[in-house]
Amino acid sequence: MSASSLPVTPTLPDSRGQGYGAALVLGSAVVWSFGGTLARFLHIEDGWTVVFWRSLFAALFLLGFMLVRDGPRGTVQLFKGMGLAGVAVGVCFATASTSFILALAYTTVANVVLIQAGVPLIAALMAWLLFRERIAAHTWLAIAAVIGGVAIMVSESLGGSVSMMGDALAILIAFAFATATIITRRFAHVRMTPAVFLGTVIACATAASQASGFAITGQELGVLIVFGALNFGLGLALFVTGARLIPSALAALLGTAETVLAPLWVAVIHGEVPGARTVIGGFIVLAALLCYLGVELWRQRRA
Repeated sequence: MSASSLPVTPTLPDSRGQGYGAALVLGSAVVWSFGGTLARFLHIEDGWTVVFWRSLFAALFLLGFMLVRDGPRGTVQLFKGMGLAGVAVGVCFATASTSFILALAYTTVANVVLIQAGVPLIAALMAWLLFRERIAAHTWLAIAAVIGGVAIMVSESLGGSVSMMGDALAILIAFAFATATIITRRFAHVRMTPAVFLGTVIACATAASQASGFAITGQELGVLIVFGALNFGLGLALFVTGARLIPSALAALLGTAETVLAPLWVAVIHGEVPGARTVIGGFIVLAALLCYLGVELWRQRRA
């Protein structure tokens, strides 16, 4: 799950605070980058079973995180203040996290994370279509490049190299994150931690109704605990804590570490090398995103 999907407003201009926030966001991207690698260690045929256990352990971790950080009363207040906007963000996270697991059964890790890299630009395009938010010229150029890059990547599924279903789920992930981005911008006062926790609960409940069974081995249980609590839950906790301290463009820029590292880990550990079109299309998407974020970061620093 890409850190670039959740823009936030910086609250502390202090350089030490920004350095601390940047370190946390970068840490979240590195933690998230191991998601595809961990998923490849699991040999559970039913993807819904994986979604159930991963979401359950992530929910337990996030609940414990809020109780330690905010205390029981503070945690209750967070949920009370979440409102319908938080519920909507939770549904988006549930959709994205579930689609991530299901997509990995059909396509490569590289396809999933590289398509996700275009989330900030997809969000900008959706905001223009829905709310007529102004889009700068450099953003339009980046959006066009991302669309072209994703089209090249998806074209591999047309030739049978990967599954069209997998690429479709990857695109659904991107749009779910983009929708969460727009809602977060419109309701900036909503704290993200309870919304993310709600998303894991929704995903867990949905998977429980769809899974063919819940039986797993001891080894699979260990992988799922790491997959849910550390890869998913800890990554979210690091991000929502650090991203409040830095500009949104910097948070998104640091989040591209996941896009770069995730295919690398899978290629080195599992030998899953992406196809030529995925590499070409992914390079276009990543280059467009880096150029766009570089300009945005420069503009924010000037402002």
